Amino acid sequence: MGQIITGDETWVYEYDPQTKHQSSQWKSADSQRPKKEHHVLSKVKVMLIVFFDMEGIIHYEYVPQGQTVNQQFYLQLLKRLRLAVSRKRSQKRAESAWVLHHDSAPAHTAHSIQVFLASHDIPVVQFL
Repeated sequence: MGQIITGDETWVYEYDPQTKHQSSQWKSADSQRPKKEHHVLSKVKVMLIVFFDMEGIIHYEYVPQGQTVNQQFYLQLLKRLRLAVSRKRSQKRAESAWVLHHDSAPAHTAHSIQVFLASHDIPVVQFL
């Protein structure tokens, strides 16, 4: 289990929360309590891709607006992940010292991705 590095994507919405100081108001003793605004999802959202292991987050990236996570983008992301693993997890620097776990999205299972992983001796966890 200690060798597995998991990657996943999620949508992250932008919020603009107020601090306690920003939301404080003066009121007189006989005035009504001020109404608090409800947090709602923003129309601004961005995809976040995170890779982590048992020790925590190794690498994360926000996908630029308008960018599709296709095999070319994912291949570049895996190259940056390899660098992050060698910097942050020195015990996993050696080839085949870690195993990648990601879902079976088309960008993850593309031939170019399989060739890259095989050429760098990075096994992938296969679930049936």
